[in-house]
Parts: sequence; C-alpha cells; structure tokens
Amino acid sequence: SRTIHCDGRDILYFYTLFPTMRPLAPPRGRGSRLNPDNRFAEWQRDTSDDGWADGAAPEAESGKGPATTLILDQSRSVIVRNQSPDVPFTQSINPYRGCEHGCSYCFARPGHAYLGLSPGLDFETKIVWKPDAPEILRKELAAPGYRCAPIALGISTDGWQPVERRLGLSRRLLEVLAETRHPVSIVTKSALIERDADLLADMARDHLVQVMFSITTLDPLLARRLEPRAASPARRLAAMDALHRAGVPVGVLFAPLIPALNDHELERVLEAARAAGAESAGYVLLRLPLELKALFEDWLHSHFPDRATHVLSLLRQLRGGQLNDSRFGHRMRGQGVFADLYRQRMQRTCERLGFQRTHRPLNTEVFRPPPRGPQMNLF
Repeated sequence: SRTIHCDGRDILYFYTLFPTMRPLAPPRGRGSRLNPDNRFAEWQRDTSDDGWADGAAPEAESGKGPATTLILDQSRSVIVRNQSPDVPFTQSINPYRGCEHGCSYCFARPGHAYLGLSPGLDFETKIVWKPDAPEILRKELAAPGYRCAPIALGISTDGWQPVERRLGLSRRLLEVLAETRHPVSIVTKSALIERDADLLADMARDHLVQVMFSITTLDPLLARRLEPRAASPARRLAAMDALHRAGVPVGVLFAPLIPALNDHELERVLEAARAAGAESAGYVLLRLPLELKALFEDWLHSHFPDRATHVLSLLRQLRGGQLNDSRFGHRMRGQGVFADLYRQRMQRTCERLGFQRTHRPLNTEVFRPPPRGPQMNLF
C-alpha cells in the first residue's frame, strides 16, 4: 500500500507487484526506461503490473520507440545570462529544450520539470523549440544597452541533435551571429555540425568561434548505451578532423567522467582527439542533480547490474558521501583522493600531448550590431 497527497487529501491505495514482473527495457532508440512525474506536480503516479502484458511495454511489443513531439516555445527572449564561476561564459542560447540524443547522464534532464514534463522519456521525446529565435536574437543584439560577450550555443542540450536536421534552427542562429560578427562557442556530440562548416570557417578567420566535441568513450557499444541517438565516437572524431581541416579551432570534452565505467578511457580519448586536430581538452565529473539521481541509478542497474553498486559508491566518495554536490567549485570536479587522481591524470596527459592550457580568447572587437529598425536616428 502507499499514501499519496492530492488536493489537500491523503489517499491510501493498494497495488500488487507480481513476482514474475520483469524490468522494462528502454524503448527502442531511447536512453531512459522511466518517465517519472516532475517534482512540481501535486500528485505522483506509481506503476503496477496488471498481469496482462507480462511486464512488457507496448513499445517493446511493436519494436518501435515513442515518436518525437515538437512543442512551441513562447518565451520572448533567447539569450540566457549566468554568473557561475564554473563555466567559461556569461551568455548562452539553447535552440532546443530536451534532447533526442537520450544521454542517460544529461544534467539538463531536471529542467524539463519546469515545463510540466518528465525528466525521463519526456526529455527525449518532447522537444521544445522556438521558430522565431533568430529574429528575437537579432533584436536583442541590436538593443542599445547590449555589450558583446561570447555566446555559448547549445550548452544545456545539443543544438545539433537529430531534429536539427529538418528544422535548421541552430544554423539560422549561427547565420545571425556570423552576419553580426559575434563570437560563439559550441559544444556538441553530433556530426551534423559538419553541415555548417562554411559559416564556422568564415567566423574562424576573425577568431569568432570554437567548437568542443563531447566524447565520452571510444567503445561503440558503451556509447550506444550511454548516448543512444548521438553520433558514434568514430564519427565525432571524423567531424572534428573535418572542421580542423577547414580552419575551425576544435577541442574535446571528456564529459562526463564516470568512475568505474569510462574513467579508464581518459587518456585514450584525449589521444584520439589530439590526432583529429583538437587544440584544447577538458573533463567534467558526472553530475546527478535532482531527479537525475534516480534515473541514472535505474539506468546503471539496467545495463550494468554487476558494477552499479561500485559506481555509486565511488560517486559518493567523490561527492562527500552524497550522489551530488551542487556547490560552485566542487560540482564539476568532486573532492578527495579520486578527484585529485583524475586532475593529475588530465594535467599530465595534456602536457604530454601538447594541449593548450587555456582556450583561445574569442574576438569581441569586430561585432557589428544589426540595424534597430527602419526608423532613422534623430541626431
């Protein structure tokens, strides 16, 4: 039995879990097998087996995964500002909220709760986008009080995820930034960014762009489990090499670093990225804010039941006994002996391979604000 709170009343209900009920597999092409209610809901649902489907999901029976649904964003601005000391930018634009890549570890999943949606399957299948974002960006850049500073494009969710292939929203935003000669930094795990090599190469000539590729593993089987709809590691490296040859500064992010799962690949990933033209490198320790703790733990037990307990134990050692630590200065790197070991491995590998110690500074001197409208200035 279980008690839930709804509309000011406590409701007691009963449910039965059959001993033959087997764990559900993630829907085809998706990362999470759960779709919990968002944390702001007044009530929470619980599932039970009624004995008809023998624990199998409808998607598993049909062999098809849930389709992607597009939702219009009605917000009136696109530039988001932050003062976090943990990230090297103060402005960002996210063309999409939610991500089809379905990464089991994505720190942005809990943000879907603000939309009244689930951080689980909803995050992968209900994508929020703003068709008029380029026009709004143009107005924001033309505002009299705007001061040019590098914009991070697609920093929470990937701007070049599969849906971008038919919507082209990130490219249209990039066109506005190229036209106004505005500096931009990009993080992606998609090979689709090769499509925009013409814009990126043009901006690179004025030192206006840097592209970081997120590469979590070189093992294609592990990558398919971690990031079901992202480009394969080999394809990401090929895209990195293509942009490098086009004159675009590229780098690699080993993010996230997951203890006892992919941490042993740190040096190998950096070596492969360096061979593909990467100039800079970084890493981020796995972060599990809010609902992501339960989602990732379920993913671990589903795919790696033999090491799930060990992975979670190491994470707690890196996070002061908890699965997450949101404090500035700690959330990206962790603390303790293992955190020091990761930092030393990263530093020595970068020195051995000749990576730059700092990112190239992006040029803010050539910014050309777009016209504010048809009306002429009075003076």
